[in-house]
Amino acid sequence: MKDKTKLRYKIIIGIFLSFLLLPLAIIFLWSFAKNWPWPQLLPENWGLRGWSYFLNPSSKSLSTLLFSIFLSFAVTMITLGITIPAAKALALYKFKGKKLIEMLIFAPVIVPTVTVAMGIHLQFIKIGLANTFLGVVLIQLIPCIPYSIRILKSVFEIIGEEMEEQARILGANGFQTFYYVTFPMLLPGIISAGSMAFIVSFSQYFLTFLIGGGQIITFSMLMFPYIQSGDRMMGSVYSIVFIGTTLIFLIIVEKVTNRFYKDKLKEYNYV
Repeated sequence: MKDKTKLRYKIIIGIFLSFLLLPLAIIFLWSFAKNWPWPQLLPENWGLRGWSYFLNPSSKSLSTLLFSIFLSFAVTMITLGITIPAAKALALYKFKGKKLIEMLIFAPVIVPTVTVAMGIHLQFIKIGLANTFLGVVLIQLIPCIPYSIRILKSVFEIIGEEMEEQARILGANGFQTFYYVTFPMLLPGIISAGSMAFIVSFSQYFLTFLIGGGQIITFSMLMFPYIQSGDRMMGSVYSIVFIGTTLIFLIIVEKVTNRFYKDKLKEYNYV
């Protein structure tokens, strides 16, 4: 029975990996394919036009990629700074208007952002935030905050306040309680929320294009036109870089977190 269970498990994992990796393999082949007519199993002609253009300094692809990473990282840090206390309040405290505030926070997930983006753009023009880096950062917070609060709220509901109360009873101040008690327990949720915020920010196209006004160029703004135009080689090259960047970011975050746990928090029983 155990052998049959292991075999079924391996089959399920194999099917899952096939559905995950097969599209990526096709995109990878398209990044080198000049011509791939139906029903050929492999491309007829191969080339490096897409990668040559991407790596060419005149295309500014690499510099735009680095700028997009910096922009998304800034959005992620600001999102976490806002959502950590907000999620704690929504998860652990009772106050008037709590349900209304939750509805307003999650409204950007339900209501299409396009419906309010135009009004926000007009207000940004009036106060001088249109076509600026700060304006793009602020507009990208709108789709990032709901996801981050949803994740962190669930984590706060799980960990509760008991450990914090014990720390205060033993004489810890507010900062010590958060840094030595709450933060280590909350860190997995912070990683999940931060990763989601980074991916959402990194993939934003319309909001960045609208508020940035063509002055703030991100990697997604370079990628989407190639995808929409039907240039599959160029679209595949930029898609591979896009996927690879987010994957590398997640791996780095995980490695740094593991190092933090191992080096700094070994003495805590819950780590």
